[in-house]
Amino acid sequence: MKRRSPLPNYLRTHRKRARLSQQDVAFLIGCKSSARISRYERCRQNPNLRTLLAYELLLHTPIRELYGGVAEEVERDMKKRVRLFVRHLARRRPDHRNERKAKFLVAIWKEVPRSRAP
Repeated sequence: MKRRSPLPNYLRTHRKRARLSQQDVAFLIGCKSSARISRYERCRQNPNLRTLLAYELLLHTPIRELYGGVAEEVERDMKKRVRLFVRHLARRRPDHRNERKAKFLVAIWKEVPRSRAP
């Protein structure tokens, strides 16, 4: 069975699970209107870091899960860049610092959890 592409964000899904209206969320996270909440949910506008942290606290869900599709895209891009950078380091003259950088990047990349969309 083909895996469905994740949505860019799951703000609406988690808001509905919490049985909160857009007006409720707007008040609780400190937005001036529910129109902004709608724009966030429909990916018409990106919330700032303070708002993202408020969402995380309110919905008791990590930002990475709230933004499953975006998180997967960032992860794919990062993986490509890490691979390119490690190759770049390997082409340079052998150096203890470069070896440590490459080792560090390879080690942490293996530990990065894949995002799980609800």
